[in-house]
Amino acid sequence: MATIFQGLGGGAATALTNSFDSKKLLLPSTRRSLSERKVSFSVVRSDGTVNLNLGGSSARARRVDQLITNAVATKADSSAASSTSKPGHELLLFEALREGLEEEMDRDPHVCVMGEDVGHYGGSYKVTKGLADKYGDLRVLDTPIAENSFTGMGIGAAMTGLRPIIEGMNMGFLLLAFNQISNNCGMLHYTSGGQFTIPVVIRGPGGVGRQLGAEHSQRLESYFQSIPGIQMVACSTPYNAKGLMKAAIRSENPVILFEHVLLYNLKERIPDEEYICNLEEAEMVRPGEHVTILTYSRMRYHVMQAAKTLVNKGYDPEVIDIRSLKPFDLHMIGNSVKKTHRVLIVEECMRTGGIGASLTAAITENFHDYLDAPIVCLSSQDVPTPYAGTLEEWTVVQPAQIVTAVEQLCQ
Repeated sequence: MATIFQGLGGGAATALTNSFDSKKLLLPSTRRSLSERKVSFSVVRSDGTVNLNLGGSSARARRVDQLITNAVATKADSSAASSTSKPGHELLLFEALREGLEEEMDRDPHVCVMGEDVGHYGGSYKVTKGLADKYGDLRVLDTPIAENSFTGMGIGAAMTGLRPIIEGMNMGFLLLAFNQISNNCGMLHYTSGGQFTIPVVIRGPGGVGRQLGAEHSQRLESYFQSIPGIQMVACSTPYNAKGLMKAAIRSENPVILFEHVLLYNLKERIPDEEYICNLEEAEMVRPGEHVTILTYSRMRYHVMQAAKTLVNKGYDPEVIDIRSLKPFDLHMIGNSVKKTHRVLIVEECMRTGGIGASLTAAITENFHDYLDAPIVCLSSQDVPTPYAGTLEEWTVVQPAQIVTAVEQLCQ
C-alpha cells in the first residue's frame, strides 16, 4: 500500500466552465526601486552556451553564470519543437511572450494591457516593449503603483467585453490584489448566474531568482490554486510561453500565467506558423519506464539535469512538465503512473499546501492501485527565501536531491 510522505493540500482540481480546448492547433496564417529595473541579461542559447552582459565585477559574472547554468537545460534536454534543424525563428522567452501578445492584439481589438511600467518603459522584463508605440496609451495602459486598483479595473473591463492582460511587476505584489482576484475574478461568472464572463489574463514574473530577497521570490501557485473559477498555467520554454499566452487570451475563463524570472532569457526556435497550446494539457518532456517525474517551470531544467545522471546510472525516468497547474492533466499523468508505478514530484512551490500536495492527492484518489511505492514530493523549504545566494540555493530543490530521490524510490 502506498504511503504518502507529504501532507495533502486539497483534492484534485476540476475542469472549468467553457475552458479553451485547442490541441496545439496550427492555424492559418517613481515606480518600484531601481534595483528591479537594472536586470542583467544572460542569454542562454539552445546549445547551452551563456552570453553574459553584466555591469558588475567578474565575481558577480561567475556567480550569475553558475546559477543560470543550473536554471536551464542544454540543447539535448530541449523539446523536439526547439530543434535548430527545424524551420522557424529563435526567440528568448520574454520575446516569445511579447510575440504572442502582439499577435493577439493584432487579431482582436478588445485585447489590452495594463500594469506598472508596461507602456513606454516596456515592462520590468521588457515583455511589452514597443507595444505602447504601436497600439497607443489606451490599449497599453501605464497604471499607478496600486495593484488592487488596476486589477479591479481590469476585471471590470473584462465584464464589459474587453480582454485585459494584467501584468504584475512581480507576482508577490499581486497579493495586494488578492481580494479582487479571489472574490471578483474567480467568482463573478458564477455569482452573476452566468451573466458575466471574465476573460482576463493575470501574468508576471515570480519564483526564486538571483538574490531578490523573500518578498520578491514568491511562488503564488499555492495561494491561488484554491480559488474557484480560475485556471493556472506555468510556462517553461519560449514555445509554450507563446502558445499558452495566446490560449489564455482567447479563453473565456480568467487565467493566471506564471512566468519564472530566471527563464526569461532562455532561447529556443519556435515555428513561424501561428499556433496555440492547450491550457489543460501537460507536456511529455522525456519518455521513460522506471519512474514518473512530474514538474513545471524552472524545476523542469533541474529535473533534466538530474535525468542525465540517472540515465548514466541505468535508470530510465519519464519526465512530464505538467504546465496546467489547475486543472491537472490527469489523462497524461495517469497513463504515465500506470506504466512506471512510481511517482516523484519536483516543484519550487512551498511544501505545505503547495501544488505538489494537491497533485499527490489527485494521484492517490485516482491511481492509488497502480502505485508500487510511496509518492515522493521534493519541494522548497517552508522558510522565507534568504537573500544570501548560498542559503537561497539550499531552500530550493537541486539536481543532486532529485537523483537521490529516484535511487531510493526505485530500490
